[in-house]
Amino acid sequence: MSGSSVLYDHPGPKARVRNGVLTVVFGVALVGLLWWVYAKFDEAGQWEPRLWQPFTESATWTQFILPGLWATLKAAGVGMALSLAFGIIFAVGRLSDHRWVSIPAGAVVEFFRAVPLLLMIFFIFYGVPFLIQGPVSAFWAVVVGLTLYNGSVLAEAFRAGIRSLPGGQSEAAYAVGMRKSQVMQLILIPQAARAMLPVIVSQLVVLLKDTALGYIVAYPELLQRGVNDLSANKGNVVAAAIVVAAIYIVINSLLTALAGWLDRRTSRRAYRIPRQTAANPAPTGGGAGVTTEPQG
Repeated sequence: MSGSSVLYDHPGPKARVRNGVLTVVFGVALVGLLWWVYAKFDEAGQWEPRLWQPFTESATWTQFILPGLWATLKAAGVGMALSLAFGIIFAVGRLSDHRWVSIPAGAVVEFFRAVPLLLMIFFIFYGVPFLIQGPVSAFWAVVVGLTLYNGSVLAEAFRAGIRSLPGGQSEAAYAVGMRKSQVMQLILIPQAARAMLPVIVSQLVVLLKDTALGYIVAYPELLQRGVNDLSANKGNVVAAAIVVAAIYIVINSLLTALAGWLDRRTSRRAYRIPRQTAANPAPTGGGAGVTTEPQG
């Protein structure tokens, strides 16, 4: 039985009718809201072809949108990889039996979760150069800020996922002679990552959107290039914002779809019964043809 079937009860006839009615009501309300937004924009002349004409020119995409998109994906990709590594390392550190490891790890996680990301990027770009006596590029200021903040959030997610697993799994692993590092690496972390996959994906989506905060240090990400720079050079900021928002929605939808595909794939692998075991079950008695009768 999968975790989703345990946490979710299938609705009965009345609940299905109620859910259908609520779906129709909210669908009509959403359509009405979208029509109202469209009408207001139409009154302001925001749908005039001349305002959208720059997006039919290749220069708009090659000089503004695509370079900004590449910068966003590059910072987000490096930040995701480092955040996941940061989260796993500090989650394991907080679960350590050694207080000299768990206490500093907890302090690091709590500190970077509490500091606003925008302030962190600002400090890394403008404050760290005074400490290292050298400049910090806008790219690394954004990536390090994203890593410290989102990695701290992911560390708590991994820690919660590990603690949610049955304790018998660790006890059984220790009983067969596995070390704690092996238990973490081979048993607990893989299961915790799968159990917390929705939380992890949600935080990675937040990380992708937070790359837009790179404007504070003039990092040329999608929002900076596709909205600020484009509207300054070619006009309508509303049209540029709508196009960039659509691009963010597509990217985040693809990321969510990828996470769903990974979840389904790991679920099939986790619950697949080996063909040989199912076809030739091991005998339960002491020898061939011997069965055990229940007593009493």
